[in-house]
Amino acid sequence: MVSKVLDVPRLLHFIKKGQGFDRIMHKIKILSVGDGKCLAQLKVDDDHINPMGGLHGGMSATLLDCVSSYALMSKDGPTFRHVSVDIYLNYLKTAKINDDLLIDASVVKRGDQLAFLQAEIKNKTTGDVLVKCANTKSIYSYTTED
Repeated sequence: MVSKVLDVPRLLHFIKKGQGFDRIMHKIKILSVGDGKCLAQLKVDDDHINPMGGLHGGMSATLLDCVSSYALMSKDGPTFRHVSVDIYLNYLKTAKINDDLLIDASVVKRGDQLAFLQAEIKNKTTGDVLVKCANTKSIYSYTTED
């Protein structure tokens, strides 16, 4: 039987297969994933900023939603489906082009139908927390497909 544990190579393969909007995650670097946690890094570039030159709020939300999803996928393996039903973000500071970001996410609690996740974006150099997130996911079906 093939292991369903999500590790860095499997996650990178999953991200590389992403189509449509998920392609924005192709530039992310996964530092670690496993046991309900995921740590990623991203260098801010022209694709990630708003008209004022700061990290776009939608990009922040996407990073936190996706990386927290990867943390959840690492808890049991990527064989179940989930969808965000509530995501709450606190925007505390901004980032600019060439800033290195760390995105750190973890599963707080996972039940049969809901998972509660937390995540944050930090400036790698200064350690400043830029955005904090609480994310609730509905786990709605299981599949045996990879």
